[in-house]
Amino acid sequence: MTLFGEAAGRGGRHRVAVLVRHGLLPMELGIVHRLFGGALSASGEPLYTVLTCTVEPGEIRTEADVSVNVTLGPELLTEADTVVIPASDEDYAPRAAPYLPPALADAFARVRPGARLASICTGSFVLAAAGFLDGRRATTHWRSAADLQRLHPAVDVDPGVLYTEDRGVLTSAGVASGIDLCLHMIRSDHGAAVANAVARATVVPPHREGGQAQFVPCPVPDPAPLPTGAARAWALEHLGEHITLDALAARASMSTRTFSRRFCAESGLTPVQWLIQQRLHLARQLLEETDLPVDRVAADAGFGTAASFRSHLHEALGVSPSAYRATFRGPGRGQPSATATPRAQR
Repeated sequence: MTLFGEAAGRGGRHRVAVLVRHGLLPMELGIVHRLFGGALSASGEPLYTVLTCTVEPGEIRTEADVSVNVTLGPELLTEADTVVIPASDEDYAPRAAPYLPPALADAFARVRPGARLASICTGSFVLAAAGFLDGRRATTHWRSAADLQRLHPAVDVDPGVLYTEDRGVLTSAGVASGIDLCLHMIRSDHGAAVANAVARATVVPPHREGGQAQFVPCPVPDPAPLPTGAARAWALEHLGEHITLDALAARASMSTRTFSRRFCAESGLTPVQWLIQQRLHLARQLLEETDLPVDRVAADAGFGTAASFRSHLHEALGVSPSAYRATFRGPGRGQPSATATPRAQR
């Protein structure tokens, strides 16, 4: 696991550069500044410095009836620890072949080796055109996923997720999924407590369930309600117990077949996938915020055995429980109580 929380190992506050283009979506610029800017240390000190730059400083046209005056140029990229590329309305123009404007290519040449790269929405087209997504898993807005795959066959495009991370390059789905992406980066850098505090202050969930598949219009709209929420709420309060599909379906007063179908339509995940995801959220929180041994964490999160937990965590994150705890319980994080029992994220 690569850590970017300590300014890429060079000490000091982590520097985030937002590289904007004409046709900027103002909301996406605001997401990056608001979330990273709201991340504070235990003593209340800002953990990030967030600055905006462009290839040619000056007035940047947005998709709205306002413009943004950007005074910093691409030289900012030489000192950035994270570079974020928001979308532009120009990304939605049909393309016959990949294209990267020479000015952007020159800007990317300035990016410091080892810096983290991230895109929001169709900003992924820029990363792909620059070659940063070749051989990597990536996503974009579901409306544009097919075009991204067509133009860049070397990219492993996953249209069903909210964000991806592959070897230091991150991408997110449409617009608001930039919130999910930024919270993920903050959590990766500084742990769940900091990310959750940012989420609470911004009045957004620390983690959204499912992927963007749930936002893709169905060919035949189903007017019937999808009342699986009560079953999910009950499961979140009983993650440490043995939970069966029959039990969940009974909570929703449905047959198991109907429940599974509606659950997938509502969340984008099967009930089993969702349960594993929620148990991993709780287990990661326990590893970060308590001193409980791994076998106790496995039991409390519902994995049953430490071996099962290790297998699921390694499959999801590529690390062992001990390595994960060592990463997120580093110097300066204090000594959480071993008796603390965080609630599952919703």
